[in-house]
Amino acid sequence: MDLDQLAALRTPEGSAALAAAERVAGGDPLAAAAALRSAGLPGGLAAAALTQAELRRRAAGKFGAAAAGMFLTRAGLEQATRRVVADRRAARLRAAGVTTLADLGCGLGADALAAARAGIRVYAVEADPVTATMAAANAEAAGLADLVTVSCGDATAFDVTGVDAVFCDPARRRAGTGRRVFDPNAYSPPWDFVTGLAARVPRTVVKVAPGLDHALIPGGAEAEWVSVDGDLVEAALWCGELAEVPRRATVLRERDDAVSLLTGTGAQEAPVGPVRRFLYDPDPAVVRAHLVAELAAGLDATLADPSIAYLYGDQARPTPFARCLEITDVLPFSLKRLRALLRERRVGRVEIRKRGSALEPEKLRRDLRLSGDEAAGLALTRVAGAPTVLVCRPVPAGG
Repeated sequence: MDLDQLAALRTPEGSAALAAAERVAGGDPLAAAAALRSAGLPGGLAAAALTQAELRRRAAGKFGAAAAGMFLTRAGLEQATRRVVADRRAARLRAAGVTTLADLGCGLGADALAAARAGIRVYAVEADPVTATMAAANAEAAGLADLVTVSCGDATAFDVTGVDAVFCDPARRRAGTGRRVFDPNAYSPPWDFVTGLAARVPRTVVKVAPGLDHALIPGGAEAEWVSVDGDLVEAALWCGELAEVPRRATVLRERDDAVSLLTGTGAQEAPVGPVRRFLYDPDPAVVRAHLVAELAAGLDATLADPSIAYLYGDQARPTPFARCLEITDVLPFSLKRLRALLRERRVGRVEIRKRGSALEPEKLRRDLRLSGDEAAGLALTRVAGAPTVLVCRPVPAGG
C-alpha cells in the first residue's frame, strides 16, 4: 500500500469500500474481489480494502475489538505488541512516574496507544511514511490523537532530552522483503544505538526478540520474557531506574486477566535427580529467562538431565509457571515397545511434547498407528543422556 491508497481508504468512499470488504472477507479471495468489482468499486480501491479487511480479521487476536478500526500492514501486524502485553508495560511505566514517552520505531502504534490509554503523552517516530501515517490514523480512531504525536523520521535523530522515558522496538525485518533479521546489529535502529539509549535516558525500555542471546543483555538491565496463554510472545529490557530484578518471567492469561511473575538471577542451577511421579513442563517464558532453578525450588522438584528443562516432583503442586502431568510409564525409547503399550491400552489420541529429542512429533504420531478411544500424553526427552519416552496423564485441577 502507498500513501495515495491509504488516503483513499480514509475518504467516505474508502470507508464504504472497507465496510463492503469486511462483509465478503474470510472466504475465497478471488470471489471476494469479484464481488467488490461487481459492486462498482475501482480495482485498486477494492484490493486495498480487501487487504485491510483480512488484516483486521487477523489482528483481532492481538488487539481485540479495536482491530476493526485500525490500519495495518502485514509486517507491522506481525511485529506489533499484543494489547494485553502493551497495556501491562504501559501501566508499569505509569507506575514508575512516566508522564512523557518517546516511542522510537513505533510501527503501527500498538505501544504508543497503550501508553496513551495509561495517560502518558507519547511522541512517536517511525521511518516508513505509510506506517507512520497508519499509526497516526490508529491514534485518531482510538480517540487518542491528543496524546499521541507521530512523526516520520529517523529514530536516531530524535531529541530524547525532553521526555521522561524512551521505548524502542527496533525493526527486525528487512525493509522491502519482510524477511526476519536475527542479527541485532542489523536491526533498525541498530543495536549499538538501542543499547546506548539507557546511558542517555534514565528510564529506557527496549522490546527485543524472545530468542535474544543473554550475552547481549546490557549490564544492570532487567531482562523480561513474556508469554500469553502459553505462547512466548516477546522479551523486553528494562534499563536504568526501571530495572528491578536481573531476570523476570511474566506469564499472562487472557481469559481471566491473570498475571504471574517469577523473578531471579537467571544464574542458578537446579538440582538433578531421578524421574519422579510428576512431570512439570515449564512455561517458555520461564525457560528463556533461565529461571527453571527458581521454579524448581518452589516446587521441590529436580531435573533428570541437567541440560533439559523438564522438572520432576513427588507431589502435584499447582503453579501458573508449568504444566503438570502424572507419569505412568518411563520407557527407553523404542517405537515397537511404545506402539505395543499404547495399543494394549487402546490409546487412539496422544498429546506429544518434547525437550531434548530429535524426533518429530507428527511423524511419530503417524508411525504409532494409533487406534482406540483412550487418550494419553507422551513426553519425548532424555534421562541421564538416554533417549526416553514418558507416558503421562493430566493432573486434575487442584492437584
